[in-house]
Amino acid sequence: MEELAQQAGITVRTLRFYRERKLIPPPRREGRIAWYDEDHLARLRTIAALLERGHTLNGIAELAEAFDHGRDVGELLGLGAPTEETPVRLSPEELADVFAGQATSENLAASLDLGYLATDGTDIVHISRRLLDTSAALVREGIPLADILAAARRVREHADALAELFTDVVLTEDRTPEDLQRLRPLAKSVVEAELSMALDRRLQKRP
Repeated sequence: MEELAQQAGITVRTLRFYRERKLIPPPRREGRIAWYDEDHLARLRTIAALLERGHTLNGIAELAEAFDHGRDVGELLGLGAPTEETPVRLSPEELADVFAGQATSENLAASLDLGYLATDGTDIVHISRRLLDTSAALVREGIPLADILAAARRVREHADALAELFTDVVLTEDRTPEDLQRLRPLAKSVVEAELSMALDRRLQKRP
């Protein structure tokens, strides 16, 4: 414990306090000996970085609980599943910076529930570079992350319905899943064009 505290730049008393608050996972035990590893050191450095960014210990504890109970990255990405999205690997402090202090436990829980985030050791993986960049841009425009995630849930429902519709149209008796993958760009073009025209109609209605 003394060695871990020294490496993290904290006192043993602080380390014990973090353990009591469940800010770090329990050590591996062999009899009376407690073994700490690089994951514990990484978590302590993350705590220090989040404290420097103005997070409270209560907030950090909630974040830690959300990540510790989040999905594993393998479960999130789905081994062998076809995708056009590029996952992004982030540290907790990098994620906090991306969303300008709005990476609260509530927003992280919503992101985990939507399947946007997963954990991989001490890292966080976002399922899609495009969605991450778009969400961050909307936050910079002054839109609360909570509102973005609420809208994302509704978008997910509509996107699932559109995917089901396209699949039903394409996968007739003489077509295969390979045809569906080949025709995928056509479905995206239809959705993009319809959304563009729908936005035009919305803008025309505004006074």
